[in-house]
Amino acid sequence: MIDPARQSQPSEIAVQRHPNVVQMTSVHTAFDIRIFSKISRSLAKAGYRVLLVAPHQQNEQRDNVDVLAIPPSHSRRSRMIVTAWRVAREAYRSGARVCHFHDPELMPAAFVLKLLGRKTIYDVHEDYPETIATKTWLPPLLRILFSSGARAAEWITARTADRIFAATPAIARRFPAHKTVLLQNFPIDGELAPIEGEIYGNRPPIIAYVGGLTGERGAIEMAKAIDLVDDQFKAQLHIAGNLTPGSLEQEIGTIASPGRIVPLGFCDRNGVRKLLGSARMGLVLFHAHPNHVNAQPNKLFEYMSAGLPIIASDFPLWREIIETSGAGLVADPMNPKAIAEAMEWLLAHPKEAEEMGKRGREAVATKYNWAQEEKKLIEVYKDLAGAAPSR
Repeated sequence: MIDPARQSQPSEIAVQRHPNVVQMTSVHTAFDIRIFSKISRSLAKAGYRVLLVAPHQQNEQRDNVDVLAIPPSHSRRSRMIVTAWRVAREAYRSGARVCHFHDPELMPAAFVLKLLGRKTIYDVHEDYPETIATKTWLPPLLRILFSSGARAAEWITARTADRIFAATPAIARRFPAHKTVLLQNFPIDGELAPIEGEIYGNRPPIIAYVGGLTGERGAIEMAKAIDLVDDQFKAQLHIAGNLTPGSLEQEIGTIASPGRIVPLGFCDRNGVRKLLGSARMGLVLFHAHPNHVNAQPNKLFEYMSAGLPIIASDFPLWREIIETSGAGLVADPMNPKAIAEAMEWLLAHPKEAEEMGKRGREAVATKYNWAQEEKKLIEVYKDLAGAAPSR
């Protein structure tokens, strides 16, 4: 339950701090990696007064970012209407000059905020029209209608928002070049660095998957693959993330032999770091859906930053990243036997696997890191909000 006393205070936080920028989300958690750990913290570090309006249990301040809690919704419809309206209302009340929103359902609210004189930034995390088109829980006709509606809404937003942040090059190509900035979701270098003293060759045969897991993200194929790995390796698949739907955990448990899959549930960043520091490789084996093929999943680069070799779906973009950096192997995500063979190769060749991990970590240190993206973020904010005021 939301504490009524706290719930009556949201606008007071905004008035007291006089934020000049507000981050808006009705979908993501308050401490989402891109929204909080990267964007909000980077802006606060640069001197901006940042208010983050998001579903959360209580108002709080963390790392000089004020978090204004919006009661979480219990249904998709309530979230899209009630939560989105509350987020927009608090963004307006804050008086912040720049309103940076992260969800397509906030596009109408952002349009109104723009009419009211605020600067707006649309942060596009994924190809939403394509994502909607693959939602199997929607009837086919509704998929077409909602996907077309999202495309039309983005067309309007692209012409009214002051800037567009695109998480991948493929997304960036869908928006006007003169106002679109490629802000890639690369890891914070060093955040998931291997734990000191954990020698790679001495690690147990743990194969890691980090993040939410669904059928479309390869849950069934990974379960089949781990069961095909030769018993001599004693390999286990450790899953750090929630499985959706809830029945998926039981389903994959019936596919693999007992003890082969270890569901860890949601893990905080420290838990993820510990897992990656004890694992031998990381998996990212999404199916070839339109929204996956050109995506750049966080976990791909997080495995690299942790010094882990990767087994990834054999998509052209992912293959280019992995082969250019020499950070792992690619496999057909629909072929459990091919995945199992890649697992066995990395387990049987620990020295070569360790070198792949080192090359991946070097690629993150020199190219695929948030520090490079942070510079672009700050430049946009200097243009829209002016230089950060002194605290």
